[in-house]
Amino acid sequence: MNSEKQYIDLYGECRDIICAHSAEAMNAVRDKAFDDFKRMGFPTKKVERYKYTDIPALFAPDYGLNLNRLDIPVDPYHAFKCDVPNLSTSLYFVVNDCFYDKALPKGSLLPDGVMVTSLRQAATTHPQLIAKHYARLAKTEDDGITALNTMLAQDGLFVYVPQGVVVDKAVQVINILRSDVDLMVNRRVLIVVEDHAEIKLLFCDHAADDRRFLATQVIEAFVGNDAKLDLYCLEETHAKNVRVSNVFIDQQRDSRVNHNVITLHNGITRNRTDLVFSGEGAECNLCGCVIADKQQHVDNNTLIDHKVGHCTSNELYKYVLDDEATGAFAGKVLVRHGAQHTTSQETNQNLCATKQARMFTQPMLEIYADDVKCAHGSTVGQLNDAALFYMRQRGISLKEAKLLLQFAFINEVIDNMRLEPLRDRLHYLVEKRFRGELSRCEGCKLCK
Repeated sequence: MNSEKQYIDLYGECRDIICAHSAEAMNAVRDKAFDDFKRMGFPTKKVERYKYTDIPALFAPDYGLNLNRLDIPVDPYHAFKCDVPNLSTSLYFVVNDCFYDKALPKGSLLPDGVMVTSLRQAATTHPQLIAKHYARLAKTEDDGITALNTMLAQDGLFVYVPQGVVVDKAVQVINILRSDVDLMVNRRVLIVVEDHAEIKLLFCDHAADDRRFLATQVIEAFVGNDAKLDLYCLEETHAKNVRVSNVFIDQQRDSRVNHNVITLHNGITRNRTDLVFSGEGAECNLCGCVIADKQQHVDNNTLIDHKVGHCTSNELYKYVLDDEATGAFAGKVLVRHGAQHTTSQETNQNLCATKQARMFTQPMLEIYADDVKCAHGSTVGQLNDAALFYMRQRGISLKEAKLLLQFAFINEVIDNMRLEPLRDRLHYLVEKRFRGELSRCEGCKLCK
């Protein structure tokens, strides 16, 4: 319990400060989360879902925390012009783990009733709405990371789309890590999309300072009957950043969810996605693409739970690993008793550009129904020598030939995205990443 002790002591000493700078709906579950964290601690590699990442080691260093919510000087609207060209998003910012409300967001006004705001503020103005959903999907008794985030989170983002409302304009949220010292942030996101509603969300993670950051994030998304949610998460930080993110999604009848996770540049990343089908006729598409080199580490762990029948899930994750990078993918599709007429396809394909790169892959099916169509597969390979030879015969250099093959390999994931301007922009960013240009830039890359 060496890594846990500093957080247990911190909460014991600073509980009143943490609660004073948060809201009652968040404080109501804080002590239970603390008790669960004390009991479980951090998950070790002996825990099946964490076998590829040493979580206690990531949390062992001593990071600073902004528990008193001191104002951090930054004007993100001036410093980060992150509108993707031609996408015309409604632009919002979260600085570390606080919703930035000191200036009006770019873009047109949202439809009546739609909220994109501070979670702490929403918990004060709409306490019943927050209490109904907060910490309902993210069970603190099941996971030490979720428990830690719940006991320390003081603010975050709340997105609410009322029944029957369609938000035509994509909402873009820039998560900025900003500090003059090494810092830990605990960000919370709550998304509620009611029946027959629709929204597209783009989350972009950036680091504004060359400091060591440790970011925990918990996202809870409730998607109602016949509702649609597109959730795109793009990480482009730096090698000193540690990101541990847990995403929990609940889908009701005939709902549609597209969730895409893109890791372009990072230090150590651990993403967990748990999706539950609670209503028949629902469909989800989970996609992820990872580009890693040097000593970067990216671990994606997913669970798709078919609790009811007549649902469809599609999952595609692709990795390109260079130098001494390490990748991991563990995806489980669970088809419960009675979940007949389930359709599921799970695919993980990986490319190791060097002999030193390492990939761990574990696709899984667990089926307790007999009238289903389920398949899964995984591949780990290197660049095709015949294709390289073919291109070099036509005057293409070895370096350029490798880049073209890697680019073609990863494009399948990007092409699944429904936002065409974002899709086009990501093609450009991925090419820059393979050429080594992206990691040499500063600030946000979406506006370059």
